[in-house]
Amino acid sequence: MNLSRIRRSSTAGLLPPFLLTSQTRARSSSLVRALVLVPALAFGVACSRPPASSVPANVVLSETQSTRGMVVSASAIASNAGRDVLAAGGNAVDAAIATGLALAVTYPTAGNIGGGGFMVIRFPDGRTTTLDFREMAPAASSPNMFVDSTGAYSASRHHNTHIAVGVPGTVAGFALAHSKYGSREWKSLVEPAVRLAVDGFVIPEGLAGSLRGTRNKLARYPASLAAYYKNGEPYAAGDRLILSDLGRTLERIRDNGRDGFYTGETARLIVAEMERGGGLITAKDLAGYQAKERPAVRGTYRGFEIISMPPPSSGGVAMIQMLNILEGYDLKSAGHNSPRYIHLVTESMRRAFRDRAQHIGDPDFVKPPVDKLTSKAYATELRKTIDENRASVSRATELVADYESDETTHYSVVDANGMAVSVTYTLEAGYGLGAVVAGAGFLLNNEMGDFNGKPGLTDSTGLIGTAANVARPGKRMVSSMTPAIVAKDGKLVVVTGSPGGRTIINTVLQVVLNVTEFGMPIDSAVAAARIHHQWLPDRLSIEGDGVPASTVSALEAMGHTVRMGGRQGTAHSIHVDSRGVRTGGPDKRDRDAGAAKQ
Repeated sequence: MNLSRIRRSSTAGLLPPFLLTSQTRARSSSLVRALVLVPALAFGVACSRPPASSVPANVVLSETQSTRGMVVSASAIASNAGRDVLAAGGNAVDAAIATGLALAVTYPTAGNIGGGGFMVIRFPDGRTTTLDFREMAPAASSPNMFVDSTGAYSASRHHNTHIAVGVPGTVAGFALAHSKYGSREWKSLVEPAVRLAVDGFVIPEGLAGSLRGTRNKLARYPASLAAYYKNGEPYAAGDRLILSDLGRTLERIRDNGRDGFYTGETARLIVAEMERGGGLITAKDLAGYQAKERPAVRGTYRGFEIISMPPPSSGGVAMIQMLNILEGYDLKSAGHNSPRYIHLVTESMRRAFRDRAQHIGDPDFVKPPVDKLTSKAYATELRKTIDENRASVSRATELVADYESDETTHYSVVDANGMAVSVTYTLEAGYGLGAVVAGAGFLLNNEMGDFNGKPGLTDSTGLIGTAANVARPGKRMVSSMTPAIVAKDGKLVVVTGSPGGRTIINTVLQVVLNVTEFGMPIDSAVAAARIHHQWLPDRLSIEGDGVPASTVSALEAMGHTVRMGGRQGTAHSIHVDSRGVRTGGPDKRDRDAGAAKQ
């Protein structure tokens, strides 16, 4: 495989002002390099165009547009792996599998085969489905597994030990997607990731910086240090990273499908890692893991159809609940990110996150009241509790949202026939537990940290103790991941999603509002400043310098506690217009992100 390096322009003139924080200002003068699998890219977008005959005469395509396929992800390298599958005749599911496996090589902070996630599919005829490949609790799990010898909750046990590793689901999820909806040979979808791992790839600047910043975490585990560092020192941008052990694991997956991960040599290596680190996963846990197909959760907003992930994801339910509340207000007249707009959106967030904490869990163990929470009637009841001029108060005696890391990743795919796939998957924290499975080369998740820490323990720091999300054998932990698809009048409009822990739901909500309510083009919808409220702590966060001081003052006068700064999510999205033109919207908050078109 011929691998080439290309130069990206300086990002300084491209990021909106609120993204030019001290960190991004320091980075913006650098030339970002990305390794790609095809000829020249511009901002990670492959320059090859579809045949002239396929482009209507009145359509002028930019470098981020196509009337055929489009893939957008956190890694330009992985986006092009998916795009190559589309170009070879694969469908959106095929491309999603190839992209996801390539991300496991090129985006180790969240791309994975040692974690899990969700896939939402919309077929060209409007049918929908979802695949749940969330991690599962090992058979030895219990509600009180995160307490220490004194019976006190231990955050370290909950998040930073091998006990925090759930049974991985990604390979099983991709295998299920392929068996039901794929069109190309399985081996051809895994091979691009194999080649990236075995032959190596040139490290882009974003990954180089990420590995520098996480060295102390990964250095706790010899196999992690050996895999991702050169003689113990960080690689530089432009160096080639070869991941031989990961390549051999991917070869087993290529040759044996899901059995190449859940049985045989890879399973043996996982169990040995568990025994070495004091984890709970057994060979029986691995062999017994099953991904599940579930009906999508659906709603409407001003004539747009909203399609997203059902429980154990909380995201689809909460987003539809918020949209239902907001449908009762004239947001367009209020103005985007005006004090009134932010106030109303914040109050909808506050109520949805309260219900999320109380009701959502693995539907195989609990029965979340999805129909009620997503109903227009319930939204009307909640709207009556909102004072349009005054912030509500989130009381510590009520429920709060659970901990969830920011380090997830999302990617979007649309093929030439209009099949759309939205995938969000994660290792939980950045680089998961930080432990590479010795001999197998992949990072383990720490997803058990998404279960409640201790039954009955609810406090204002972000812990909850409700029964819906306590750990039990075989149970899947609640997630905020919100892969989403928007359609109107039977036609695909948007494919979106985001990482960001508890902020995910609100990030996706705002991308959807930006397109449906305000008619923003996808790059503007993705770049716009975002806000976040999650019930408790009772605080409204606004990204970067996203609003003027006068707006902050007006919100504070309403009773909101406002925190400015930081960034929220990376919503790699695709928009499809009425002519069928797909526009890729890679989120520039991700330095190595890219869209690749067929």
